[in-house]
Amino acid sequence: MKKPLRILLVILLAIVLLFLGYFAYVMLSYSRLEDNLPLDVQGEADKTAAAGVPYNMLSYNIGFGAYEPDYGFFMDGGKESWAFSEKRLIANMENIAEFINSQNADICILQEVDQNATRTYHFDEREFLTEKLAGYCSVWAENWNSPFLFYPFIKPHGSTLAGIMTFSRPGITSALRISLPIETGLMKLVDLDRCYSVSRIPVNNGRELVLYNLHLSAYTSDGKIAEEQLKMLIADMSAEYGKGNYVIGGGDFNKDLLGNSAAVFGVNGGDYTWAQPMPDGMFANTGLTLVVPEGKNGPVPTCRNADGPYNPEQYILTVDGFIVSDNVRAEHAEAIDTGFAYSDHNPISMTFILIEQGE
Repeated sequence: MKKPLRILLVILLAIVLLFLGYFAYVMLSYSRLEDNLPLDVQGEADKTAAAGVPYNMLSYNIGFGAYEPDYGFFMDGGKESWAFSEKRLIANMENIAEFINSQNADICILQEVDQNATRTYHFDEREFLTEKLAGYCSVWAENWNSPFLFYPFIKPHGSTLAGIMTFSRPGITSALRISLPIETGLMKLVDLDRCYSVSRIPVNNGRELVLYNLHLSAYTSDGKIAEEQLKMLIADMSAEYGKGNYVIGGGDFNKDLLGNSAAVFGVNGGDYTWAQPMPDGMFANTGLTLVVPEGKNGPVPTCRNADGPYNPEQYILTVDGFIVSDNVRAEHAEAIDTGFAYSDHNPISMTFILIEQGE
């Protein structure tokens, strides 16, 4: 065998071995956290919530602090796999914290908060937000912890430990991380681990306010898993309502909550499988209601497709919202138009009242 051919075969063999080694590393590194995992409650706040009193709740998918208006994410068709720089990341996180504090919400739920990730230069956003958002007790739930992704090849996405956070001024006495169903086979490496958190707040009438923080799957093969996740969430919330508790959920559903966002906002929806309408009848006979936020003067999108920098022709839709039980009155729900200044999501807020029995 000629020497150039031998060299070529050795190179090809090395590439194959590297690929097999990496595949083995990914498969062996993959794991899911146990279900019904107790979560730590950090900080102290008022001991109870009160029925009959208006409260304000804010939900915000912060896009791991990277999604400035000129940012496009590689998994959505954009070019970026990391935040532009650590300096810009921290500046954006400062703006996010400042905005949240300006809303003066009683309860705040956040999604896509990185604790230790290559894409965010291993900057601990959990610790940062805990320090910046004073006067709250807080709960962190790990959503996923992915092994090192060697893609894109020029600037690999790397490893990611990301979660969801719940902040509350009424005191949280306990919290759980509930595992959601995810894809099986190789697709589990895309869907990773998924969860929602359940935080319990005592109410002055002996009931509990049960808060659900959620970020449902986006990157699924056919949408069935996302629907299973939604059914599981609704069944859990409905059971809590059946016990006489007040129940509120919120976050990123990764569903088109308007049902026809492309038409509402006058954009081309294309073939985005992650943005399917909410299936009909999901809330029938559950004692729950979906609350879809709008703007002050009509619908305001809560999410943009991150296939490139934000522009007027980009696909925009509403995927963030709330669920309330029948003993919770949603007075007002609004999508806050930030122009996607700090994230690929706009924040949403809701004013609600816990209804006294007999009202």
